[in-house]
Amino acid sequence: MDGFLLVDKAGGMTSHDVVAMARKKLDTKKVGHAGTLDPMATGVLVLGVGIATRLLTYITDGKKSYQGKISLGSATHTDDKEGDVIFTAPENKLQLITDSQIKEQLAGFVGNIKQRPSSVSAIKIDGKSAHARVRAGEDVDIPERDITIDEIEVKQISHLASSIEIDLSVTCSAGTYIRAIARDLGEKLEVGGHLTQLRRTLVSPFTLEQCQDIADAQLISIAEVIEKLFPIRRLDFSESREILFGRTIDQNQQTGVVAALDAQGEFLALLENKAQGSKIIAAPILVKANS
Repeated sequence: MDGFLLVDKAGGMTSHDVVAMARKKLDTKKVGHAGTLDPMATGVLVLGVGIATRLLTYITDGKKSYQGKISLGSATHTDDKEGDVIFTAPENKLQLITDSQIKEQLAGFVGNIKQRPSSVSAIKIDGKSAHARVRAGEDVDIPERDITIDEIEVKQISHLASSIEIDLSVTCSAGTYIRAIARDLGEKLEVGGHLTQLRRTLVSPFTLEQCQDIADAQLISIAEVIEKLFPIRRLDFSESREILFGRTIDQNQQTGVVAALDAQGEFLALLENKAQGSKIIAAPILVKANS
């Protein structure tokens, strides 16, 4: 049982909860996910089943898109609505914030930037998650990391009595925290900010339109989606036989990691060209038969 489940995660459950449900649904323990979603968040969660779990790293590192809502006027210790309020701005200061100021500050986040992840996150520090350390009363300071934000589109800005609500969409690299954007925007405007809604719409190459509730999601074969992840190399019978035994075959003109399919179009392995003496050969770095 190898393949992918494309799940539209509901709010109020962890990514691990969804994995546990998939394990029960498919009666297998070999299930993993490509990129954690907070319990508050909904949307695209890609699950790998069987050997597809070993392909998840190539999906996790891909581009992501989100729709979210930021509330300006207060900050929380989690940088989202689930946390305790640690700062509230005076209403008169909030009333001075203009739409153009908000858009200007958000535009400053676009590009290759350094971002400090939220302290309440799944990032491991000396083997223990940051959020577990925070819950234990520890002070957690996570170093900044390099990320890329391709686009931030402001959909709507609503000025309310005690807050400013911003609906926006974000396309970004793996490792980007939308909660951190809310926090940093609030800090730059000196009024505090936190995230109140988040829906992931893309985990490249998978879109929200392809996803279903975990109860309805159907297993998709690796062969159906592999060409969206890698260049394809089709093998003849003798090449397929060598690869299934973990042996190398002659290279072709393709470079980087390629997905090898047999004559029936079934996924066999990931291959990568490597030097062997004076010759370049295509060596398997993942073989289905050995999973």
